[in-house]
Amino acid sequence: MAEEKNEGLVLLDFWVSPFGQRCRIALAEKGIPYDYSEQELLGAKSDLLLRSNPIHKKIPVLLHDGRPVCESLVILNYLDEAFPDQGSSGKLLLPADPYARAQARFWAAYSDKIYELGTRLWKLGGEARAQARAELLQVLTNLDGELGDKPFFGGEEFGFVDVALVPFVPWLPSYERYGEFRVEEAAPRLAAWGRRCAERESVSGSLHSPEKVDEFITMLKKHYGIE
Repeated sequence: MAEEKNEGLVLLDFWVSPFGQRCRIALAEKGIPYDYSEQELLGAKSDLLLRSNPIHKKIPVLLHDGRPVCESLVILNYLDEAFPDQGSSGKLLLPADPYARAQARFWAAYSDKIYELGTRLWKLGGEARAQARAELLQVLTNLDGELGDKPFFGGEEFGFVDVALVPFVPWLPSYERYGEFRVEEAAPRLAAWGRRCAERESVSGSLHSPEKVDEFITMLKKHYGIE
């Protein structure tokens, strides 16, 4: 079983997690083989996960020869540094220029706000939901502006920011419904970018449909007793 292996790469993950999906897309883009270990998040967490990430006790965790690397963006950086010319593609996610790398890391971290604010949309009501809606629309507008007319955030090549951001795309229809807005109107270039990304095998093979994501959100609401 993957849990018992101490060599190679093992990804501790949860099927619908956009943060884990970042890692899956990155590994696919780089053509690096790995073992997958599905984890329980809402029930009792495995001893392997608790040992591997004792601080946050959450996925994703990448085990490399038994050594844990935690946090999705840290894992993406690690994959570029640990496997700069390995894997079937030999691809680097980050650009070569130091300033461009810094910008990519900034926008990748900024994209986390989509999930944070979207969660507030389905968890909260009233003024709190309205505030989350306004903030999320501003985030989407900012990302739309940073993308501009480029095919991908780094230019012509699918890269670090794209990998970090695209797992949130299947969550957007649910956020639209709870927030009563349309991404196509708020951030049309971002919406078109999402459709382009979906054509990539690494993306389509890693993400689930918006319907599956919405079912998961509904399950979470019942789990937390949210009407």
